[in-house]
Amino acid sequence: CTKLISLPNELGNLTSLTRLNIEWCSRLTSLLNELGMLTSLTTLNMKYCKSLTSLPNELGNLISLTTLNIRGCLSLTTLPNELGNLTSLTILDIYGCSSLTSLPNELGNLTSLTTLNMEWCSSLTLLPNELGMLTSLTTLNMKCCKSLILLPNELGMLTSLTTLNMKCCKSLILLPNELGNLTSLTTLNIRECSSLTILPNELDNLTSLTILDIYGCS
Repeated sequence: CTKLISLPNELGNLTSLTRLNIEWCSRLTSLLNELGMLTSLTTLNMKYCKSLTSLPNELGNLISLTTLNIRGCLSLTTLPNELGNLTSLTILDIYGCSSLTSLPNELGNLTSLTTLNMEWCSSLTLLPNELGMLTSLTTLNMKCCKSLILLPNELGMLTSLTTLNMKCCKSLILLPNELGNLTSLTTLNIRECSSLTILPNELDNLTSLTILDIYGCS
């Protein structure tokens, strides 16, 4: 619905709703606070709502939510701290949210999260240390986060992680030694991380690793 500019307040009355798809509503600039009343919701898909500038804090009330997809919301500059209340969330996809400059520390509360996709979040410069608390995480995709300079040492606490993709993180100058603690890791992609000058010796500890891609680390 590419011409839709607003949603009716009455959507908040749909308390049995489990899935809401507002994909490609490219003229929506904001969402209703009343969406926070949809406490049966398990999937919220807002892909490519390119004009959204913010998300309501009330989304933190959606305690049944397992999948949150805000891929391609190009105008979002921040995420509400209240997203940290979504403790049932298993998938968070913020691919292509290229105006995001930071992530809330409260994301560390999402201890059920298994997949975090931050690909093409090209304005992120740092990640919160609290990401190390995501102990259920198996897939972390940071491909083309081109402004990332450093990674938190706490990423070494993600002992369930099997896939770590940092391809084309061209500003990344150093990998933390603690990555050597990721003993479940099977795939590590640091292809075209052209500012890296050294790899930590501790990568020798990654005895489950089957794929290591360091192409173009010039």
